[in-house]
Amino acid sequence: MLRGRSLSVTSLSGLPRWEVEELPVEDLLLFEVAWEVTNKVGGIYTVIQTKAKTTADEWGDNYFLIGPYFEHNMKTQVERCEPINDAIRRAVDTMNKHGCQVYFGRWLIEGSPYVVLFDIGSSAWNLDRWKGDLWEACSVGIPYHDREANDMLIFGSLTAWFLKEVTDHADGKHVIAQFHEWQAGTGLILSRARKLPIATIFTTHATLLGRYLCAANIDFYNHLDKFDIDKEAGERQIYHRYCMERASVHCAHVFTTVSEITAIEAEHMLKRKPDVVTPNGLSVKKFSAVHEFQNLHATYKARIQDFVRGHFYGHLDFDLEKTLFLFIAGRYEFSNKGADIFLEALSRLNFLLRMHKSDVTVVVFFIMPAKTNNFNVETLKGQAVRKQLWDIAHSVKEKFGKKLYDALLRGEIPDMNNILDRDDVTVMKRAIFSTQRQSLPPVTTHNMIDDSTDPILSTIRRIGLFNNRTDRVKVILHPEFLSSTSPLLPMDYEEFVRGCHLGVFPSYYEPWGYTPAECTVMGIPSVTTNLSGFGCFMQEHVADPTAYGIYIVDRRFQSPDDSCNQLTQFLYGFCKQSRRQRIIQRNRTERLSDLLDWRYLGRYYQHARYLTLSRAFPDKFHMEPTSPPTTEGFKYPRPSSVPPSPSGSQVSSPQSSDVEDEEDERYNEEEEAERDRLNIKSPWSLGRVPRGKKKLHDSSSFTMSSFCCEPRGLLTDSQTKTNYLHSSSRFYPGLACLWITPTPG
Repeated sequence: MLRGRSLSVTSLSGLPRWEVEELPVEDLLLFEVAWEVTNKVGGIYTVIQTKAKTTADEWGDNYFLIGPYFEHNMKTQVERCEPINDAIRRAVDTMNKHGCQVYFGRWLIEGSPYVVLFDIGSSAWNLDRWKGDLWEACSVGIPYHDREANDMLIFGSLTAWFLKEVTDHADGKHVIAQFHEWQAGTGLILSRARKLPIATIFTTHATLLGRYLCAANIDFYNHLDKFDIDKEAGERQIYHRYCMERASVHCAHVFTTVSEITAIEAEHMLKRKPDVVTPNGLSVKKFSAVHEFQNLHATYKARIQDFVRGHFYGHLDFDLEKTLFLFIAGRYEFSNKGADIFLEALSRLNFLLRMHKSDVTVVVFFIMPAKTNNFNVETLKGQAVRKQLWDIAHSVKEKFGKKLYDALLRGEIPDMNNILDRDDVTVMKRAIFSTQRQSLPPVTTHNMIDDSTDPILSTIRRIGLFNNRTDRVKVILHPEFLSSTSPLLPMDYEEFVRGCHLGVFPSYYEPWGYTPAECTVMGIPSVTTNLSGFGCFMQEHVADPTAYGIYIVDRRFQSPDDSCNQLTQFLYGFCKQSRRQRIIQRNRTERLSDLLDWRYLGRYYQHARYLTLSRAFPDKFHMEPTSPPTTEGFKYPRPSSVPPSPSGSQVSSPQSSDVEDEEDERYNEEEEAERDRLNIKSPWSLGRVPRGKKKLHDSSSFTMSSFCCEPRGLLTDSQTKTNYLHSSSRFYPGLACLWITPTPG
């Protein structure tokens, strides 16, 4: 089955609708099974939570989520109620009568979907019997010491039992069950082994072995076809988990994954080509600020500036109005998340800014949770000093204002020499002395438990980014998730993202990448890579991603050093932007949010459900092999107004925020937004040029089919590499030498 290349774009406003027969949802029951239903562990929780409203709107009371029961989650996230559906009610009652604790209710998120939660602990006494059932079904044994795999077996066995009870009383309704990741896969295996009349979908968000191999710093993508899969899984003591995952993939009627790059990985790791690629979306309404996102950026940036004032007290010799805030966030996977290449690029960026005597300062936040003892005393002291200075300034201001007011009432011009008395001057001098410090501002906000071997801190020591006065790049490691109740940086993650200028996520292994997607819908530019699902998706749908604030680093077809140089070039180019150019770029970035809305991306899931029904019940459901249709290679075109960055400028150092290019005067936000809307209303192909217009240099026929559809090794032939760099320079200006500024156009 061919994977539809651009299905999401066909559903954008103005484009031809995806003409497909609507599913008779009133005669169907849809179940989604995942370990992260009401249980936040990772990105799958975000997928299910944000997609719930779109799916619930479509399926109504015939949509159910199945997950594990945890008392705290139940009390805070679920409202218990009685099942309306007779088949569900009977299944719940039957399992409860047999000693299993099954909870039913509504998940208190947008869409309020029904949830069925199984108490794993109450059914643990069945573990040995269910291990035997799994062995009979697929000859996979689970060692007793693997607590997680044993829990997944219990969860899967309960799921299969529940689905059997439902199908026994479904009254002719067909059942679709979608299983997310290997944790839920056991339920799929047992359901198929018992020949339950259900249509099944298995979705992998990242292959189990792929994550392990990439974490071991192996050249993963260049050796996809060379790995001895069984040997690699056995050496990492995850062979039984790998077998559970692979069995789930091959038992499913339809196999889906979240991106083209993961589809390539799954084909080699799991030995089955995905039938449908289902990109992850977001509930864009949640992040939409209704024309106020620029104001929110200014508001939250001011709060980050307050934190920086305290953190760098005594060394605050840089202009906060010319300071850019960059950040990287996610699980602490040093290599997989690209923290290694990011730190190296920051070292090179620091050298460039110092060499060109730039007045721009870059403050970089690493928001990656790690093991800590507590807050760093020096960091807490900095915030206390800042607050003390603020209180003193307000106190003096009030006294100054009262004296000025009294003098004006008397009709006198106050003597400025007498407006402040000796006590006021003494207090201010003491405040100034309190800001003196003998040490450098700390590079971490917490006391790390494993300071000497921590990868980020070790790299910071190697490259020498210690927040010296002469450094133009400052680094702050915040090894804890952000919270509005924190005494250091009291901001939620969304507020923090809105206040930053750029999110940097140069991941080596990122099946999708929610962090840059969240930046996009909030109008914040971001850096991603062509090894992330998000980066591949944007390359496919946007002709010039950089113009829309999506910087895509090539980590697949060039060496790590060249990738680092390209990332440095992107960061340096961003530092050279004027304030007006950054505002323009944020406007463009925010306009891409429609591409990531579940209202559009949800149609991939519709296609997968229809496909699984046609395979499980071919006598009642039929699907044409050519569906879904493609969109003739539509892409967001390159904006025709000002360039988003001064890459074509010959100025050697970053411009002041007060400087505006003459070309900026050509920019009109409403006109450009309307031009984008018109562009997406008419089909646009990479090879076709509108009548009366010249073909732009950026509108080449370079497509993602050559980029993410088949694994390739590093380019070795010099002529081939030259041709590749030439054809890619339109998408990756940083592929040029780091020291050479690309020419305009």
